[in-house]
Amino acid sequence: MTERPQRTKLIGGPGMLLVWLYGVMVVGAVSRSVYQISTEFDRAPLAYSLSAVAALVYAFITYTLVRGGETARKAALACCAAELVGVFVVGTWTLVDPSAFPDATVWSDFGMGYLFIPVLLPLTAIMWLRRSRTSSVTA
Repeated sequence: MTERPQRTKLIGGPGMLLVWLYGVMVVGAVSRSVYQISTEFDRAPLAYSLSAVAALVYAFITYTLVRGGETARKAALACCAAELVGVFVVGTWTLVDPSAFPDATVWSDFGMGYLFIPVLLPLTAIMWLRRSRTSSVTA
């Protein structure tokens, strides 16, 4: 009988807090984008579409953290890096050209409307995911 490889556990300790925080961000971003897209999409289509993209990113990261395993860890790490790039690009864009965003996105002003969690969360997640790799390799 072959033994199944040990799956990297990503929701132990600080990982559980990350799952909870990403879950909250999913609910917030989905609620915001669904409401805005369904009621006033013509007002700021770019901003509302970017909020929907943020919701999808948050949902995928939450799923991969819960799923666990090395493949999920790598996917979450890549997605967190892409999320961080998105936060910096959109955050900078909203400061340089505010007229492009008649209404805020989740990532506007580097997530100021969400207490800067959109910029802090991927940084924390990247550190946790890198640490998870290190601890699973040494175990």
